[in-house]
Amino acid sequence: MSENQPETVYDVVIIGGGPAGSTAGIYTARANLSTLILDKGLTTGALGITSKIANYPGIPGELSGAELLKTMRAQAESFAAQYVNDKAIGTDLAGSPKVVYGNAGVYPARAVIIATGSLGRSNLIKGEAEFLGRGVSYCAVCDAAFFKDEAVAVAGKNDEAVEEALYLARFASRVTLLCPTPELVASEELIAELKANSKIEVLLGAAIHEIYGNTHVEGIAYAQRGKEGEQKLAVKGVFIYLQGGVPITDFLQGQIETSVQGCILVDREFQTNVPGVFAVGDVLCQHIKQAVIAAADGATAGIAVEKYLRGRAKMGVDWK
Repeated sequence: MSENQPETVYDVVIIGGGPAGSTAGIYTARANLSTLILDKGLTTGALGITSKIANYPGIPGELSGAELLKTMRAQAESFAAQYVNDKAIGTDLAGSPKVVYGNAGVYPARAVIIATGSLGRSNLIKGEAEFLGRGVSYCAVCDAAFFKDEAVAVAGKNDEAVEEALYLARFASRVTLLCPTPELVASEELIAELKANSKIEVLLGAAIHEIYGNTHVEGIAYAQRGKEGEQKLAVKGVFIYLQGGVPITDFLQGQIETSVQGCILVDREFQTNVPGVFAVGDVLCQHIKQAVIAAADGATAGIAVEKYLRGRAKMGVDWK
């Protein structure tokens, strides 16, 4: 992953590195537009957690979603698109340049493409909202230092959760990673690093039922497959990286028009109601959730961004 250069104003910042975002990046970068793609990891999106793909055009046989995504990213990078491992937490889309705020940096751009998918959460853990900012966090980079020499818990199963657990281990005395599925859905390299870290314990098939405490978090109650009853674990911090089934748009802070279901509304070229801001993929809730369809959205939006930035009246035809 490339390191962010805060002084750089990119032609386009793409939020999300799945099939829609990566394909958009292929098209914008190939059009010689400086392109930055914010991404949380290979296994944080719908494609990355798919175990088997057998129907993607041009790819014979079977491969995992993460493998297909890795190929897409390599292609985008071959055209000089840059990937940054970061999460969008806010935006200012009215100004010029537009600005995307991440946990690890600030990213100004002339145009923005939103490709964050629909794995957002609607159901919170009991106590999660109550203790937000008082032990509950969604960002280890932001808050890890507050838990120096304390015990913390991480909830999640993907690259993002594993990376955050590894980061927390630099500060905390003990990190317990509660994975809600029987196995982690993360890269082999990250899992190997996780297993090698003596400060981290992984509980597979474990789901947090409650976060409790008085003024601040004091512990969690959880259930684990194969064990009877509810278990308790004393921790001072809980870092949550779970997935759900609603569009991820919280970082937009109401600046973009959405449907009553929270889906982003776009025109036929995937531009939102804010000029220069586009949205693609599952965050639109418009189609069957297939990688090839999301990629098609990304291709159209990538061409539309180039048209928008260069002031052309219509999209061109390019078979090269």
